[in-house]
Amino acid sequence: MDLPSRKRRSSGRVTLQDVAREAQVSPITASRALRGERGVASELVARVRSAVERLGYVPDPAARTLASQRSTQVPVLVPMLSNALFVDLLEAVHRVLFPAGYQPLIGVTHYDAVEEEQLLRSYLAHRPAGLLVTGFDRTEAARRLIAASGVPCVHLMETTDAPGVFCVGFSQTDAGADLTRHLLSRGHRRIAFIAAQLDPRTMQRAEGYRRALRQAQCYDPSLELLSPERSSIALGARLLEQLLRLRPDTQAVFFNNDDLAQGGLLAAQRLGVKVPEQLAVAGFNDLAGSDQMLPPLTTVRTPRSQVGTEGARMLLQLIGGQRPAQACVRLGYEVVVRQSS
Repeated sequence: MDLPSRKRRSSGRVTLQDVAREAQVSPITASRALRGERGVASELVARVRSAVERLGYVPDPAARTLASQRSTQVPVLVPMLSNALFVDLLEAVHRVLFPAGYQPLIGVTHYDAVEEEQLLRSYLAHRPAGLLVTGFDRTEAARRLIAASGVPCVHLMETTDAPGVFCVGFSQTDAGADLTRHLLSRGHRRIAFIAAQLDPRTMQRAEGYRRALRQAQCYDPSLELLSPERSSIALGARLLEQLLRLRPDTQAVFFNNDDLAQGGLLAAQRLGVKVPEQLAVAGFNDLAGSDQMLPPLTTVRTPRSQVGTEGARMLLQLIGGQRPAQACVRLGYEVVVRQSS
């Protein structure tokens, strides 16, 4: 008994050979028809497409890559997906790469340099078209992997003038300093800094906070509360309660991320602490819901969607063999002043 073509292979996968046989054309003609090459008669193209539809054929990207020496895959490595910051960035990357014929592959590093190195080894073994990575904090082995691969790479969220490095981001340090200066402008001098996760961008914001307070001659290291735990609303509430037990004289709090600040606002309500009369509160990243808090949260609006868009556009230029006009694109940010400060 002669089984249908799709059942003959142990994998069960319908192949281009099966499509060609069904359409009664050669495999070369079937391949050219699917690629939309000129010179293939419209009647043959129709037969091939009809066969594809009947058999449910899906092209094998690995086989296509081997044949053309050109991949359409672009790994995008981000620290986590539980933070809307990186979800917005990934959405922007997809909107640029997908219409251009490239498939973003999401890799989550969990802020772990060793895990990122393992992901890079796995992805680079498949010769991707390009690579998007978050920041510059990685193992030396990971840096060598990227450099030796020859794969175009763009770094996101941070900036540098180092030669040969392509990046799109903004100054986390300057943003942290500007938000702190806003709190200083309100007359506050005992300004706390509450942070979680403690990744490199967190510590850059902390450095901006310290710089602004040192310039104002009122920096007090005992007003820093740094937790390695994952950032969350619940953690923000807990850390504010801890801060006020330790330093009830605190006048303002700079939370490293909006989810922490949202939790801090909720804790202040439970404790009967009036915001901003008794305690000014500010966050960072302008996440969803911050403008709806009671009171609405002062924060820094960061350009994460624009980082994704510009980073993906830069990568497309590099993939196409073009050198971007700027190796480092520095985007702005905005201190959004609301009633919480």
